Amino acid sequence: MVSAKRIKENLEQINARVAEAAERGGRRPDQVRLVAVCKYVDAEITQSVVNSGALDIGENRPQQLWQKAERIKVPAVNWHLIGQLQTNKVKRTLPLITLLHSLDRLKLARIIEQQASQVGVCVDALVQVNISGDESKSGFQCSEVESALEQIMECQHIKVKGLMAMAGLDSDIPSARREFESMRRLQDRLQAKLGDQITLSELSMGMSRDYEMAIEEGATIVRVGSEIFRE
Repeated sequence: MVSAKRIKENLEQINARVAEAAERGGRRPDQVRLVAVCKYVDAEITQSVVNSGALDIGENRPQQLWQKAERIKVPAVNWHLIGQLQTNKVKRTLPLITLLHSLDRLKLARIIEQQASQVGVCVDALVQVNISGDESKSGFQCSEVESALEQIMECQHIKVKGLMAMAGLDSDIPSARREFESMRRLQDRLQAKLGDQITLSELSMGMSRDYEMAIEEGATIVRVGSEIFRE
């Protein structure tokens, strides 16, 4: 099991690399947020991540997020759901999360709107885009995103903050960079088209294997997991 000391050292190295990538991309380090993905570790190790200063914690499964939010009583922690949210888990999840990264279908948006109105919350969310066209991935196709956004914007209890995407599983470095660049262009195009109706300020893309490249291409949020826990 990776030690708390090693987790802290890894996080320091990752934060330094995030800062360097931001500067290469012409931005300040504080314009990029690191989400520490803890989906493969238990609450005790996740607590070590929090103790090391990472306050944005990403979980893939709602049940894990529920359990850890119950165990880790740190008010400053921001919980991010980065995996698919099943409709039968919406009600319990909404009050716990700071940001939903995976708004990937209109049916989910309708259920969130209904449940959020009942529990009295407004949900910040990112619309998931299947930028690689990988059939195993969820998300709207690029051609569908504008129409989806227009419909989601009608929901009073969902505030779309931006877009989320993952490079294809089989994408090599040049292909992944092109996919990230395409996402940034899509973000810019949608913002120009929709104008002051919405502010698409966030672009969540990049994981342990490619987060530096994603930052160089415009990511404002990166989701890093395995790099934090290497021994």
